[in-house]
Amino acid sequence: MILDTALWTSLPVPALMIDKDDLIITSNAAAESFLNMSSRSLTGQRIWEKVMIDAPLEAPFARARANRSSLFVNDVDVGSGERAPLTCNLQFAPLQGSEDVMIVMISPREIASRMNQHHSTEKAAKSAIGMAEMLAHEIKNPLAGITGAAQLLSMGLSAQDQEMTDLIVEESRRIVKLLEQVEQFGNLRPPLLKPVNIHDVLDRARQSASVGFGAHMLFVEDYDPSLPQTMADADQLLQVFLNLLKNASEANKTGGMIRLHSFYDTSLRVRRADGTQARLPLQIEIIDDGPGLPPAIANDIFEPFVSGKENGTGLGLALVSKLIGDGGGWISVDSVPGRTVFRISLPLAPKDSETGEN
Repeated sequence: MILDTALWTSLPVPALMIDKDDLIITSNAAAESFLNMSSRSLTGQRIWEKVMIDAPLEAPFARARANRSSLFVNDVDVGSGERAPLTCNLQFAPLQGSEDVMIVMISPREIASRMNQHHSTEKAAKSAIGMAEMLAHEIKNPLAGITGAAQLLSMGLSAQDQEMTDLIVEESRRIVKLLEQVEQFGNLRPPLLKPVNIHDVLDRARQSASVGFGAHMLFVEDYDPSLPQTMADADQLLQVFLNLLKNASEANKTGGMIRLHSFYDTSLRVRRADGTQARLPLQIEIIDDGPGLPPAIANDIFEPFVSGKENGTGLGLALVSKLIGDGGGWISVDSVPGRTVFRISLPLAPKDSETGEN
């Protein structure tokens, strides 16, 4: 049996090695992360009992083994008893140098499609914000004149008529505030990347939320204590977490639970602008049990001026997406009634970097 151990370990896609009885011989790190199961719990188990594939593949797999040929299956749901299924492409192939051993490789499609959608959204966001910045600058001056004129008019009006001028002033000020948010969005400083302990930043955000806007919520910490440091701007990361916690708290006004979950997943990679790949193994999930995102906007929630809130500006999550993207990370969301998960994926801090926050 010919197997390059280093190559097997470093494979970026989940992979399993199967013997003649369909028992799992070994699994790589990506498979353990994808299935949310350890190598010990997988080894020696029948693949069809541990890997849930929404397709009748046992007979085609047996034929591929008998013919020493490869089998390709696209667009099937793959999961396990420990994680929800994802749409994947599967490849079954014989191991060179062995008569009976087969390798199964799992390529999740959902992550790739979402990342492509995220990059398209990011380009659209930059274009929209650039136009909005220009308009904000031009609109603020006449609004100041309208506000001043309304205040002058109110001085000679009856109390009933003053209600109308007060409304003009109030709404003009609200628009100015929105325009200032747009200008602030476009004038963010570049991130100051340093080694950061994710849990320290999460704890600061949780403490702030629990005594303020999230006082009515129950916060549950579900951390992987062995998680290494990330390379990030701690202040901007705090701003991201606070924004997401505020959204989760406001989504459930009568009280509910917010779970802060951190874990390590080696399967996610992104392609940088220069064509190189970057690993984003550090995962943070902010999970709430609120009503979920409105289906009509769920796919566009990170675009500017898209909001599920009444009178919302639609800039909060666009800002979150921009901060995470500028720092080299990635954000996604899954939402159904009763469970909304915002997942942030971040890079590792280099081993030779100076110690940052601990």
